[in-house]
Amino acid sequence: MVRYADPGALEWVESGGGPLIAVPETVLPFWAGADGDETASDYDRACEVDGSVGLLPVGDCAALVLGDEPASTAYLPQHAAFVRWCAAGSEDELLAGVPEALATADWEDEVRWDVPGPVLLFDSAWPGTETERTDALRVALEPGRYAVRAASVQPGPETWLGLVRLRRL
Repeated sequence: MVRYADPGALEWVESGGGPLIAVPETVLPFWAGADGDETASDYDRACEVDGSVGLLPVGDCAALVLGDEPASTAYLPQHAAFVRWCAAGSEDELLAGVPEALATADWEDEVRWDVPGPVLLFDSAWPGTETERTDALRVALEPGRYAVRAASVQPGPETWLGLVRLRRL
């Protein structure tokens, strides 16, 4: 797998080319990824999400799909946001642009996400039962309802990033 984000301060998750997905830990066994006997796999459903974010039913919950492009993604708990590395010379350069990006973002319409607790972010092609074999990031979210909105921002001439911000309702 090609790595776009050099190792640094954050743990970055990448995909093999499709969308990333944040699945509540309680329903990980129900995410089949690209496997399955159905005509449309869970991965196919994730690929059909139109836009930067969307929700898909998984078990008795919903998973958050980070669509648009398969950018390296990390979670910034201090901003309650996923940051997506589209272009930057270094991790430091990318992270330096986050405060301005959050302040100036032209946010897309929000979706409402009910979360039962921590989620795991990983490549949507993988089954939830096999996430230990791929890049995955545990995000310790508190149970509750969140407003989720996304934006693409260019905080510098050579820096582009995507943001997916979570706001607890």
